[in-house]
Amino acid sequence: MDDPSQPRSLRATALATELRATFGKLKRRMREQSNVGDLTPSQVSVLLRLEREGAATTSSLARAEGMRHQSMASVVAALEAAGLVSGGPDPNDGRQTLLSLTDACRRWVEEGRAARQDWLSRTLAARLDAQELDHLASAVELLKRLADD
Repeated sequence: MDDPSQPRSLRATALATELRATFGKLKRRMREQSNVGDLTPSQVSVLLRLEREGAATTSSLARAEGMRHQSMASVVAALEAAGLVSGGPDPNDGRQTLLSLTDACRRWVEEGRAARQDWLSRTLAARLDAQELDHLASAVELLKRLADD
């Protein structure tokens, strides 16, 4: 992969392929560290959106997630049945219901993040020496540049 004699575009393509595969594997490993239970990717996405952006209606969630209203309604119903979201009247429009995370869901999200953070911290400390940690820190700065607009 890291052959300096290759043209820059070929090196970038090879590196992009490796990064994508590695990030996917790392994401799966981190997901294993927290209990997402039987939640679907759509349900997880809705919970993360509600956490990040605050209360929302089913319609606004459907638009944001690129789903039909009926599909989002079934996602929301499952999350409500699991006790992860609850609905209340919209103070600006009483006909609307605003959905938000329950306290139990917030605790569950925090516990999952803590478990993933703990696993990653322990794994870094156990598998990388000081020089490798320095290299990784440099790589993280480069990844941040890629991620920023």
